[in-house]
Amino acid sequence: MRRYWQPVLMSRELPEPDCPPVRVRILGEELVAFRSTSGRVGLVDEWCAHRRTSLWLGRNEEDGLRCVFHGWKYDVTGQCVDMPNELPEFDFKEKVRIKAYPTQEMGSVIWAYLGPKDKQPPPPSFEWTRQPETHLHVSKGVQECNWLQALEGGLDSIHTSFLHRRFGGSRPGLGGLRAQATAAKLEVHTTPYGYTYASIRPLGDGQGNYVRTYHYVMPNHQIRAIQEFTDDGSMTKFKIAGHMWVPIDDENCMTWNWYYSLDNPLDDSERDESFWGNGPTFIDEQNGFRAYLNRRNDWGIDREVQKNETFTGIEGVNQQDRAVQEAMGPIVDRSKEMLSQTDKAIVAARRLLLDATKTVEDGGSPLGADDSYYDIRAIERVLPPDTQWLEALKDQMYPTGAPF
Repeated sequence: MRRYWQPVLMSRELPEPDCPPVRVRILGEELVAFRSTSGRVGLVDEWCAHRRTSLWLGRNEEDGLRCVFHGWKYDVTGQCVDMPNELPEFDFKEKVRIKAYPTQEMGSVIWAYLGPKDKQPPPPSFEWTRQPETHLHVSKGVQECNWLQALEGGLDSIHTSFLHRRFGGSRPGLGGLRAQATAAKLEVHTTPYGYTYASIRPLGDGQGNYVRTYHYVMPNHQIRAIQEFTDDGSMTKFKIAGHMWVPIDDENCMTWNWYYSLDNPLDDSERDESFWGNGPTFIDEQNGFRAYLNRRNDWGIDREVQKNETFTGIEGVNQQDRAVQEAMGPIVDRSKEMLSQTDKAIVAARRLLLDATKTVEDGGSPLGADDSYYDIRAIERVLPPDTQWLEALKDQMYPTGAPF
């Protein structure tokens, strides 16, 4: 995880220079982020080097974060730049530095690199991070489970035909081709950034196959297709979406949600995340972006709704994801699983992660710690039977050329 750029905050959480600092917990570390007078973002150890109180209490002023206990002040690099409680002859601020990590802003997100300086990868320039704000939407929320089981839920394609299905009415849920074709064949193709895969669902009666492609970008990114079509198959909206699952600690993660349009700007209805189970209706930003519905209130499950309207009786598509992933427990016991053919993407991700762990242990660079994912897109189409999906969709999935 430390060999990749990780999202830590939305830019709007540090809206202006010298605004209040924000606590950040990531990879088990307790940090504080602040936007300095010059606009730079610092991400530093939460604890002052002097007496170890929290710098979240600090004064953000004049290009530094000043501890309120004795006034020691740190810049965005973690260097102590002022020690006002000491006489000049006893001042030793040049010898004091707290841990700090490099940051950058892309796609309305503040990213941090927490790894060795000499291994820092190129910027996380996903296609979505390069879109104008008019065409991009980003949100986040805490999940009370290990990041890997949340990631594996996102890499599982076939669950959308069950977990997210609605039977009618106006409640959030999925219908259409995914409700029509509930069984699939999975094909995984390894790439320099991880893999791409397709869920191939026979529609029957000579209608061909509904093919939905995904990308897994190491170590914790999913990219999926959410194009919109008319009944005759014409595309009305060229949208792509995805998630990132970032470890807070071993038993909690922050799920990032993003989607963007490659043609028309997103309208207000498309920024309303109530369908997805995200946004202010579902996520309490004032409580660390935690979900209102969780294990302690059974995720709001309504058994009557489950009988008559939706497969789960849980409101909101991503709220349904959180429920099944959190219900496994904070760390699922994978030794008790019985995987099937439709779990190929999960198996492939586990193998890549194990291989990457060994690669880093041996001093190498893991997959995806480069720019090979910069111009990839997830596409869905109905293709004629026996069509090779990767060949048919390659130019749309890799508009600047396939990084195979």
